[in-house]
Amino acid sequence: MFTGLVEEVGTVLRRTERDGAAVLTVAATTVPADLRPGDSVAVDGVCLTVTDVDGRSFTADVMPESLRRTTLGLLAPGSRVNLERPVPAGGRLGGHLVQGHVDGVGTVRTRRPGARWEEVDITLPSTLARYVAEKGSIAVDGVSLTVTGCDADSFGVALVPTTLAQTTLGDRAPGDRVNLEVDVVAKYVERLLAARAAA
Repeated sequence: MFTGLVEEVGTVLRRTERDGAAVLTVAATTVPADLRPGDSVAVDGVCLTVTDVDGRSFTADVMPESLRRTTLGLLAPGSRVNLERPVPAGGRLGGHLVQGHVDGVGTVRTRRPGARWEEVDITLPSTLARYVAEKGSIAVDGVSLTVTGCDADSFGVALVPTTLAQTTLGDRAPGDRVNLEVDVVAKYVERLLAARAAA
């Protein structure tokens, strides 16, 4: 389980294609320090399993499903990615509950700079719109954000200076694609209510 609080931005060193899947090696200064093979790590909001680590970088397999359903299929050497290790038991939950299971890919539609922040509008698949609520939470490329407004095909967020400086969201331009994970609580509530209605 993650919180959507990015620990650092890493850089893709290598990407190797392997039988329809891919192997990514990502360099970073903090995140690899205590990783071990078999550990989980979120890369742009996608939970991956570490297969190798050397203290300055880690390697992880990316299955065909993840390549198809997330932006990881677009990564190349030099790509910058948001990184987060799982929250430890008893750790602080500073963002919201993030599983690292991307629900869909959205597209940055507009950016409006403010005095020290930016307002960003992002389109999303219509199948996800019902899970997004104003003042609710959403993970964008693994970053926990508060929804400032939403409609049938998009939602807005405000990026504070820390988010702009310490995640890749400061680099995202209109037309760029981003990973989206909606609030898992909303999905469970919908499923429980549907089961009750069918009973």
